[in-house]
Amino acid sequence: MSGKYEPSKVEDNYYKICEDRGYFEIDGNKDIQQEGKNFSIMMPPPNVTGSLHIGHALTFTLQDIITRYKRMDGYKTLWQPGTDHAGIATQNVVEKQLLAEGTTKEEIGREKFLERAWLQKETSGGSIVHQMRKLGVTPAWSRERFTMDEGLKEAVKEAFVSLYNDGFITQNNYMVNWCTHDGALSDIEVEHEEVNGKFYHMIYKFADGSGEVQVATTRPETYFGDTAIMVHPDDERYKDIVGKEVLLPLTDRKIKVITDSHVDMEFGTGVVKVTPAHDQNDYEVGKRHDLEFIKVFDEAGILNDYCGEFAGLERLEARQPIVDKLQAEGYIVKIDEHNHQVGHCYRCKNIVEPFISQQWFLSEKVAKSSIDKTKAHNNFHPAHWINSYTAWMDELRPWCISRQLWWGHRIPVFTCDSCNHQWADKADEPEACPKCGNKHYTQDPDVLDTWFSSALWAMSPLGWGNNGKLPELYNLEQDMKDFYPNSLLITGFDIMFFWVARMMMMGDHFQGELPFKDIYMHALVRDEHGAKMSKSKGNVIDPLDMVEEHSADIIRFTLAYLAVQGRDIKLGAKNLEQFRNFTNKLYNAANFLTLNVDTFEDLKDIEIKTALGKYMQSRLSHAVEDVREALETFKFNEAASILYKFVWTEFCDWGIEYSKASKDSISELGAIFKETLKLVSPFMPFISDYLYHKLSGTSLEDGAESLMVSSFPKEIAQDKETEAMFAIIEEAITALRRAKVIIDMGNSKIAKAYIKLDTKIDTQLAKPFIQKLAKVEDIEFVEAKVENSITDVSDNLEVYLPTSEIDMSPIIDKLTKQKEKVEKEVNKLNGMLSNERFVANAPEAVVAENKQALADAQAKLEKIENELKAIS
Repeated sequence: MSGKYEPSKVEDNYYKICEDRGYFEIDGNKDIQQEGKNFSIMMPPPNVTGSLHIGHALTFTLQDIITRYKRMDGYKTLWQPGTDHAGIATQNVVEKQLLAEGTTKEEIGREKFLERAWLQKETSGGSIVHQMRKLGVTPAWSRERFTMDEGLKEAVKEAFVSLYNDGFITQNNYMVNWCTHDGALSDIEVEHEEVNGKFYHMIYKFADGSGEVQVATTRPETYFGDTAIMVHPDDERYKDIVGKEVLLPLTDRKIKVITDSHVDMEFGTGVVKVTPAHDQNDYEVGKRHDLEFIKVFDEAGILNDYCGEFAGLERLEARQPIVDKLQAEGYIVKIDEHNHQVGHCYRCKNIVEPFISQQWFLSEKVAKSSIDKTKAHNNFHPAHWINSYTAWMDELRPWCISRQLWWGHRIPVFTCDSCNHQWADKADEPEACPKCGNKHYTQDPDVLDTWFSSALWAMSPLGWGNNGKLPELYNLEQDMKDFYPNSLLITGFDIMFFWVARMMMMGDHFQGELPFKDIYMHALVRDEHGAKMSKSKGNVIDPLDMVEEHSADIIRFTLAYLAVQGRDIKLGAKNLEQFRNFTNKLYNAANFLTLNVDTFEDLKDIEIKTALGKYMQSRLSHAVEDVREALETFKFNEAASILYKFVWTEFCDWGIEYSKASKDSISELGAIFKETLKLVSPFMPFISDYLYHKLSGTSLEDGAESLMVSSFPKEIAQDKETEAMFAIIEEAITALRRAKVIIDMGNSKIAKAYIKLDTKIDTQLAKPFIQKLAKVEDIEFVEAKVENSITDVSDNLEVYLPTSEIDMSPIIDKLTKQKEKVEKEVNKLNGMLSNERFVANAPEAVVAENKQALADAQAKLEKIENELKAIS
């Protein structure tokens, strides 16, 4: 073996070999599959126009680890890959391309635009899949799906038509979150950010000339849509004005003063304006009082004729001209600075407006059964996520599922041009109106929210609703039986409501059971200081750069090691360096073994006979049990930590060192290390395969099987008696090393040492290990304390280094000089602290610092004196 492992020469090559052999597919591990054991997990489909970021890397790494583990443990395994059409994101990309070419989607028309969108999908869609491969992930690529492929289009229509016919999907005029660029948004697609705004205090004059009232607003451009002024019914200050009319500033329109308990009497003047078409709260007030709903701008945010001279201006651009005119006419009393939360579109960051629009809605009633089942059987990991889920779902409102886009699943609702009958249809081009037979009809122009198709992801890739399209990708009856409900979902907590909750409602509605047995919600990956990664901060970690610099194995193991349930990951260069050292440790261990023995058998094919072999096999058995338990409970960090400790400390720092006193155990240690590499394989698949075949004298390239389709370690023999003996051996070595440090011979060989045991072990068996690792030429076991010796006492033994056999004069001279130096320091500090003037005048912090220095020096002096006493 060469002195350096080169991952760049291994990883891509090994990945291609394994993929070409079909190892990633359902039957890739058929030789070790066990009857009745099935495992399925769905890849959260990344945006087809996107690129791999560190959050993806964490999700896919954890999914791959658990999938590889289950595959090796004999499960028939499906990790379903796919990409999402990402309605808003993809349309934005294509629209920007068109603008750069000097045209728009409206100019080229819907059909041509969709051709461009599909072209964009084809050119960029393979990018993120290529990036995933670089990370070493192993989904069943032959079954890769796209949320707008022929089969999944059928599933979307199947779901929509069923829900429509059952009355769960309806079209209503309703107040929605409106982005003037991207159209309607659901509540969770709106990001609220604090902005430095203003509070505009305006006066409204009574129509009868009897005075005026003062109100305040943060959005003066919407006041043209006011249809009432409102006070609290119990507010004595305004009883006389209830029912009167006021004039809308700059217009002749009259609106009434009404009462409603929604008003907060303590806030501001206690008088508020009501704009039912442009404010969520006012919308509810307007419905209660049967007010007029006046929209003052259109879907693009352009003010209309209700706004007089300001018609034609964009709503935000119009704000200052409107304020200037109001001030000039004396309608503004004052303007205050006002920090407040403003909704922004999660995609384009445009300010979102409350806006009344005719949209399609899915009733919240669809979710009731899934909510009840989820509460009864909390399957979140960590479990506390049930609280967030419950808080949101208990306040669930109808889901606005229509989007004003061209790219996406066209809403399958048609309206007859003759009788105006409306119906939902699974056919792309229905033959005729089912009511009157007319063959002329119009399809709804909108598309469905991207998350509507994603909500079916737990079952649609398995063939549900595909209506026979793309049958080569699935076996409908068998796949639904084997893989629904999915065994596990792993995803970031940030899409719990976008995606997870919606899959739960849809899966339960159509299948009668929740779509996941377990849901693992991982936290965010932050930089090493705990800051959220962002391009503006310049702290973004590109996982592909890290793969290039370190390796896929190192990235994977680092992310797993840091993935503590419920805690954000702080990722920095020091973490990656730590696990680069771990790969070196693995490599060096294999290198040492092959320096002594050419090739090694598998553990199952040999009998372990040596004491060291039995000990290391027993310790491996504990590691196997603990790693299995950690993975079964999705504690990826614990599994990685157990592996790290076993390989680094137990096998390398102790086992390999012990073998230098037991050469006949090396062939056994090699077999044990090969079994350890199977344990490592789900986390670090490339180096584990590489080293395994090097130790075996085989080659993956020449046809040997990969570890990824070998059996995961299980039920390895334990030997408690041998473990107990080696625990005493380790304790003796550690005690002797401590004792040697006292005489400044920590790394030097000494001639003689004695050990008094408080427990019985085979001393003849133990002696060579202690002598070799403690660097003592001769060990003698005694029944009583050895006088005139350096002593170290531990839990089960005492060790003695006889001073008569050691030249103590250099050590005594060194300790004496140290004592004299420390005594001077103690005297100096005592003198300062005994000086009343110094203590009275010096800053308190300086006095405290000197007191601490004195205490430290006195403790050091006491230690030196004890050491001198022990050796004199």
